[in-house]
Amino acid sequence: MTTVDVAGPWSLATSKRFWEGFAPAPLTAIESPDLHTTFLVEGSWQPVSVTVSQQGERARISADGAGDLDAAARQACRFLSLDVDAWGWPDVGRRDSVIGAAQRQLPGLRPCGFHSPYEAAAWAVLSQRIRITQAAVLRRKLIERHGDRGAFPAPATLYRLEFDLPGRKADYLRAVAAAALDGLLDGAVLRSVPAEAAIRNVRQINGIGPFAAELIVIRGANAPDVLPSHERRLSAEIAERYGPDRSLRTVSERWRPYRSWAAVHLRADRERRAATSRTGLNRQDRSEPC
Repeated sequence: MTTVDVAGPWSLATSKRFWEGFAPAPLTAIESPDLHTTFLVEGSWQPVSVTVSQQGERARISADGAGDLDAAARQACRFLSLDVDAWGWPDVGRRDSVIGAAQRQLPGLRPCGFHSPYEAAAWAVLSQRIRITQAAVLRRKLIERHGDRGAFPAPATLYRLEFDLPGRKADYLRAVAAAALDGLLDGAVLRSVPAEAAIRNVRQINGIGPFAAELIVIRGANAPDVLPSHERRLSAEIAERYGPDRSLRTVSERWRPYRSWAAVHLRADRERRAATSRTGLNRQDRSEPC
């Protein structure tokens, strides 16, 4: 059992709901206040199961499995953003009323990312030029057929597989697996260097373009202060909430040093509003005669 003092606002319940709706790698919804997930420990690539609970401002992390359990706890802190000092995060909402509104709608949210940059890179390849729902099916089949106890397949396993995938996805997945085995997708390393350098490093991987590289660093390494510049839906949200004459780069200056967090909050709040709108339409449809 590892106990972590979380610096700044945090709600496990809000973060858990966010992750359960994270389409690329959703958390299985379980009727429990705790968060349960299984993943590969970076480096050894052994599966571990982790349970995270909240007690006030503290997180309790219980890990079980063949992997390094201390390393698993550190990795869980990273992909749950529990390792980020967020005492300054409320100030961003005070400086920017749009972010402040998103914070109130998503109280205590800490962006949950992929378990590792390796899994983020694999998702980036699987989701290229196809619908997210189709990519999610491919990912689920990989886990069911080649994973271990529900974890994504280890890099060595992925590298050896024979794939029946469209385009060059098979070649790109092998390149991702090789990069993970070579340490190029190590989350701690990617977090330890400037974001620009981290993005350049992962761009070396065959099949990884600008959007994918940002995804790997922002949602794989879960870096808190990287400005995503290749997300069309984020650009649409900026135009809608701040006005068509405002640029993402200009607006985001008020978000430092939590630019990744602010971007995730905007996207999450946009999806929340869309879901609310769909629910309202469905209710209206049910209330009208056929």
